[in-house]
Parts: sequence; structure tokens; C-alpha cells
Amino acid sequence: MRQPIPRNSAGFTLIEMMVSMTIGMLVIAAVTGTFNAQTRQNKAEEEISQMHQNVRGAVDLITRDLMQAGYKPSGVNVTGVTYNANNANASQLLIQADIDDSGAIDPTNNATIEYIIYAWDLATMRITRQLGAGGTPEIVADNITACDFIFRDASDGLTTTSSSIRKVNINITGRTARIDPSFPNNGGYRTYQLSVDVAPPNLAL
Repeated sequence: MRQPIPRNSAGFTLIEMMVSMTIGMLVIAAVTGTFNAQTRQNKAEEEISQMHQNVRGAVDLITRDLMQAGYKPSGVNVTGVTYNANNANASQLLIQADIDDSGAIDPTNNATIEYIIYAWDLATMRITRQLGAGGTPEIVADNITACDFIFRDASDGLTTTSSSIRKVNINITGRTARIDPSFPNNGGYRTYQLSVDVAPPNLAL
């Protein structure tokens, strides 16, 4: 004989189940939204950090090489920093120094650090460093939207005469590699500019 099912048996009604599922879905949606927002924020911070390191690294390397410009212990005539009249954007820098005290600089030696060319290319947005006149340019920094070198004489005035150069103003602007959807300016790219003045001590000798 079948036992009758008590009317007060434990369990959930269909409406209770639907309410519970709805609440659960809302909680999951909120957690997912928070997680996605945090992930986007972390990626944005990583991009900004990389951009800062990129620009600072380029400035540090150029500054280090510039501080040796014009070094000539043997008294040889060395043009430490050369102004390129054909470079209208002033985005190229030639540095020379008689590091090995040989009395001469051989620009055909593509392994020497006595003849260094820095150049910025707008098309590729890269700064490159080249050893020797025929050396292979190596990438120093990418995602660089602007780079210029301003040459000044002993009185801090602008000069286009290589032998009169005593100071170089370095101005570099970089941008993030990826777009930040939450950033409304510059098409979503964040930017960072760094400017330094370098006065190589050997240029005054």
C-alpha cells in the first residue's frame, strides 16, 4: 500500500528556484565585471610602466654615449657631436670619441663605439643605434612618436655649427604599445615625454 506524501515535505518551489538562480546570476555577473575591470586596469598599468622604461632606457643610453663625445686624450681633432644639415627634423645624432687613444677614429669599423649614430624614424616609430658608418642599426626603443636633438653653443644659444656644440637637448616622446579603451585622448594611446640636457665635458676642450 502506497504511503501518502505529506503536504509539508521539505523542498523548493519553482518560483524559489528561479529567484535563487536570478540572484546567483547577478552575483556572478558582478564578480565577473569586477574581475574584467581589474584585469583591464592591470594591463593598462603594465603598458604605462613599459612605456616609461622604454623612453627612460633610450634617454639613459644616449646620455651615456654623449658624455664621451669629443674625448681625445692624444690631442687628435675630434668633432664630438655632428649637426646634420640634411636632417630637417633634427632626429639624428652622430657621436665621435677617441676612446682607445689611437689618435684617429675609423668610421668604417662597424664594431667601434667611437663612431655612434642615433636616429629616429617616424614611419617605424623607432630609435636606433648604429656603430660605424656602415653598421647595422639596432633598435633602442620602439613606439616613439617624437624624438629631436637640439644643439646649443657655449652661451646656450642654438647652433648649427658642429664645432660650436657644447650641449645637446634630448626630447623623446613615447606611447603605449596598445590602446587603452578607458583613455579618451590620443586615440586611446597614453604618452610620456622626457627631456634632458646633456653637456659633454670633452666638448669644451
